[in-house]
Amino acid sequence: MYYIDLGRVFLVSKPFLIIQLRPENEVADEELRALLEHGGLASEEVVRLRAERDGVPTVDLDAYAGIIVGGSPFDVSTPDEEKSEIQKRVETDFQLLLTEVDERDFPFLGCCSGNGLLGVYCGTQISRRFGEPVGPADISLTDAGKTDPLLAGLPDRFTVLLGHKEACDSIPPGATLLATGERCPVQMFRIKTNIYATQFHPEGDAQGFTVRIHAYKHHGYFPEEDAQRLIEVVSAQPVPESNQILKRFVERYRLTP
Repeated sequence: MYYIDLGRVFLVSKPFLIIQLRPENEVADEELRALLEHGGLASEEVVRLRAERDGVPTVDLDAYAGIIVGGSPFDVSTPDEEKSEIQKRVETDFQLLLTEVDERDFPFLGCCSGNGLLGVYCGTQISRRFGEPVGPADISLTDAGKTDPLLAGLPDRFTVLLGHKEACDSIPPGATLLATGERCPVQMFRIKTNIYATQFHPEGDAQGFTVRIHAYKHHGYFPEEDAQRLIEVVSAQPVPESNQILKRFVERYRLTP
């Protein structure tokens, strides 16, 4: 079966929509590489949308198997008067998109910034109270997490890669908490059956984080002089369980002819 979108022909029934929010081309390209690699996705199985450049146009959910949203230097907790016009547009567009995703319980995985956008939509407070430095961190599965399809069979506690200034202050209303951490209590949650968010980066790996550390060393995530040390730390820390979450999401919702 062929599927045609934006002038391209796919040899799969429906592709995944990958929405990116990173203004830096090198970082965005590297994030896409990691999402494809660790998700087990071929390039012809995805449609890429650079929302930080084009906003989020009306999305026909029937055209896609699922949506994956990456990270961003944008912080939703930034006062509105300090936000750029494109950030305001992205946040407004996402509220419309998430309304339909929620109504249909459509497969969705929001990673880091995608987590914050989903949290805001659900009505939870996002602040800098539970920010975490760039690097590895251990998370623990809740009882609900241990039986969730994306997490079942993984160790009760494992290491992920992350780095964020803001996070959900509490579990979003109506959400199921799947994973928590000592420094940041809301590390992964699910809305209904198919809508997921992670505060960490399930696509994260040493190659991708090295590019991000270089790109964001002036953005306040860590002292600039710590950049090389952080690169060495993430290079020594594989995160197979975290990457498995992304792969399981794709495998669960991938539609084949």
